[in-house]
Amino acid sequence: MAEHDLTKTIIPYLDRHLAFPLLAHLVETQLFPVEQVQAAQYELAKGTNMVDYAVNLFEQLYPDQEVPEEFSRKRETAVSTNERLQQEAQAVLDVIENPGVAQALRQDKNQNLTFLKDNYNVTLEQINALYNFGQFQYTYGNYSGAADYLYHFRVLSTDSELNTSAHWGKLASDILTGKWDTALEELNTLRDVVDSRSPSSLLTTPTEPAALAQLHSRTWLVHWSLFVYFNHPQGRTLLLETFLSPTYLNTIQTSCPWILRYITAAAILSRKSAAGGNNSSSRVRYSIREVVKVIQMEEYQYQDPVTSFLKELYVEFDFEAAQRQLSLAERVVTDDFFLGEFRDEFLDNARYLISEAYCRIHQRIDIGYLFLYLVIVWASDELIYRDLSERLNLSRDEGEKWIVNLIRETRMGAEAKIDLEKNVIEIHRTALPVYQTVIEKTRGLAFRTQALGAGMLHSQQAVQSQSQPSIVDGAR
Repeated sequence: MAEHDLTKTIIPYLDRHLAFPLLAHLVETQLFPVEQVQAAQYELAKGTNMVDYAVNLFEQLYPDQEVPEEFSRKRETAVSTNERLQQEAQAVLDVIENPGVAQALRQDKNQNLTFLKDNYNVTLEQINALYNFGQFQYTYGNYSGAADYLYHFRVLSTDSELNTSAHWGKLASDILTGKWDTALEELNTLRDVVDSRSPSSLLTTPTEPAALAQLHSRTWLVHWSLFVYFNHPQGRTLLLETFLSPTYLNTIQTSCPWILRYITAAAILSRKSAAGGNNSSSRVRYSIREVVKVIQMEEYQYQDPVTSFLKELYVEFDFEAAQRQLSLAERVVTDDFFLGEFRDEFLDNARYLISEAYCRIHQRIDIGYLFLYLVIVWASDELIYRDLSERLNLSRDEGEKWIVNLIRETRMGAEAKIDLEKNVIEIHRTALPVYQTVIEKTRGLAFRTQALGAGMLHSQQAVQSQSQPSIVDGAR
């Protein structure tokens, strides 16, 4: 399934340290030759101060060669630089670690700077040294320390450009240390910074318009947020609320349509919370419907078995094709870095959607045939087949209850009745009022109009800036 792997597509939008977990995952999946993945890891490691890690990768790649002398020199330089930066930042560290100072600080940063200068002789250069030390700790692989130093710097600094860079560094550090609650807070804060449209909050270049820089920043943020959304307990719901908003959906359609895989997966994974109606926004409850529309619009740009599954099920109503795509999607999800641990939950929810769709389009269903159909849908291998066969080999009363509960869980607004003489289920649906039908038909018109206008605007900006360079790296 190497053709469906998105690692090479996603890595250009990540900091090199965030790319290491993805490459390590590729070694485990063996989708590509191990030597190629190790070579990619080595090329990334050479650009950091993690000298020992780079040396270890070199020895794995070239076991018959001696380690180049340059690594020894780089290690010495890294150690001396770390000591120097720590000495420069120590004056600020000693002050901010004082409990009395922490209590005296206020929300006004200028007031804090005056207070620190008057009472502790702390200068702007010393505060900037704290940023440099935190950034170096990040390149050194000390992510926990980097997060602390960058946080303290941001509390004191009034430099908007360095503050933005510190935001990105702090988010990456929280991700790499697995502090998902903190990372989510940092992600939300950084999203507010990026969405503020202030040129000083964007990492721009002299020749790049602020609007284009904002598009690039949002694109990077979308990719970084995948780490948070697929590890935080509420992440899948938050992903749908963020990525299906007009601003970020337009960003995805313009710059990174492959993110549709993760939107689709999140919509399927959120089926239970949406069906239950508890603590789920209207966007989450209607997410499947919105995602299917986007999949149709962006099919010319991107499609894979995960997105094709929803298309076959809800656009083509081809249940056999949907089942085939689900079999392929299972392998894609299993190998995907962000989705792998959700494989069983993904399959359970996807099969539920097939069963739900089947019950929605029929008014009368033969119980025996439905049992057989559900066994085929839910059984993807021999072990599961035996388990499901035993599960569905119920008495008539138990079987009737099981099927009626399945229909009730679909929340179709339908009343299911069992005809024991004919051994069928009859489904009677209450017609929606006319005004509700109009609301449903026009629900997305305002959104589509706004997305169309934004797309035309971005197209014009892209044409005007064809000769301008794009952001490929930076303090992120």
